[in-house]
Amino acid sequence: MTEKFEKDEISGTQTTGHEWDGIKELDTPMPRWWLWTMYATIIWSIGYWIVMPAWPLVSSYTAGMIGYSSRASLENVMSEAAAAHATDRAALVTTELSEIQSDQQTYQYALRGGKSAFAVNCSQCHGSGAQGAPGFPNLNDDEWLWGGSVDSIYETIKYGIRSDHDDTRLGDMPAFLDDELLEPAQINDVAEYVLSLSQQPDLDAEAVTRGKEVFAAECASCHGENAKGLREFGAPNLTDAIWFYGGDKETIVRTISKGRANVMPAWVDRLDDATIRQLTLYVHSLGGGE
Repeated sequence: MTEKFEKDEISGTQTTGHEWDGIKELDTPMPRWWLWTMYATIIWSIGYWIVMPAWPLVSSYTAGMIGYSSRASLENVMSEAAAAHATDRAALVTTELSEIQSDQQTYQYALRGGKSAFAVNCSQCHGSGAQGAPGFPNLNDDEWLWGGSVDSIYETIKYGIRSDHDDTRLGDMPAFLDDELLEPAQINDVAEYVLSLSQQPDLDAEAVTRGKEVFAAECASCHGENAKGLREFGAPNLTDAIWFYGGDKETIVRTISKGRANVMPAWVDRLDDATIRQLTLYVHSLGGGE
């Protein structure tokens, strides 16, 4: 590489003296508009440092001449939003749940808030679309373990199922094998009978007959003589082919043998009453409710 300062014959621009493989670098000055733009940004930055919070200190920052605070601005926005919602939230708490549905403004407010609250607090178990999972009910259908009225749903959300709250709903599925209430052969017969209730194919007819007798003696007290379930115990309907944990024989045998006792937390100490009511109305709306 050689350095030779000269003027380019074509452009008339002074070179920088750098040349590489016959290619010479021109010392082209920056456009004036670019320079003035750069100077303007420098002046702007100095003014910004003076007027706005800008420089970090040991335990705080320079406040600037106008004393602006993004935290204070956010708090003001949140306060204004809370004030705007205050009327609707007050109506949620003071109005009967069944009456809110006839007030479109309050009802739509409840549904929007309930959808957001569901995504934050309930979707982890029931799914983002409330479709449920094994052990967690599908909230989109009209099959309810404890009742599908707004009052029943409200009680379930507020106090939970088998939670640690004094007013929780209670209902356990016994472990018939582990507690030595039934023999393995009897459990197999009951499983065959339960499968027959929803018209499952390829069943052992003799086992179904025996299982029906065992069911009447051991299971009908909770599931009902017609096996359609009893809501006071949270016992599911066994005739509709809608399964809480799974409808294959292996799962049914396991359910009868080991029992089931999933927990629905009580939300009364975690959410305020307005939010619980929003959740209630939102869940009620998913499957049409009762």
